[in-house]
Amino acid sequence: MRALAAWLSAAAIAFPGAAAALEFRAVNEVAVLYDAPSKQGKKLFVIQRGTPVELIVGLDQWAKVRDASGGIAWIERKSLANARTVIVTAATADIYQQADAASPVAFRAEKDVILEFGEKLSSGWVRVKHRDGASGFARAQDVWGD
Repeated sequence: MRALAAWLSAAAIAFPGAAAALEFRAVNEVAVLYDAPSKQGKKLFVIQRGTPVELIVGLDQWAKVRDASGGIAWIERKSLANARTVIVTAATADIYQQADAASPVAFRAEKDVILEFGEKLSSGWVRVKHRDGASGFARAQDVWGD
C-alpha cells in the first residue's frame, strides 16, 4: 500500500497536468471530441451540453476525458465547466425524496437523462436535481459522474 502511495505521489510530481482521480466536469456547450489534443485531430463525435465527463489529463487548452461508456477522447478545455452533472445509466432510476429507498419517489428518470449533481453521500446516494426543478436522491449505482 505504501508503494502505491509513493508511486501516486511521484506520478503527481512527474505529470503536473494530470487530473486527480475521479475529477468530474460537465460539458458547458455542444462540443467536438477528438482523438488528439488538436483541431487537426480526427473528429470522433459531438457531445451534448451538460454531459458529465471524467477529467483524466488537463493540458493548457485541451483535456483528455472519459465518458459514461468508458470512451476516451480530447476536448477543448474551454468546453468544460466546473459545474457537475450525472447521467442516468440504469434503464430507469427512481429519484427518492430522501436518501432512503423507503422514502416516497420524487420522480423517475430514464436512461441518459442528465441531472445536476448536488453531493455524494457516504451511504451510496447522490443528491440530484432535474432541469425542471424536481430534486431528490438517486442511488449512486444508477448514475455516472459522481
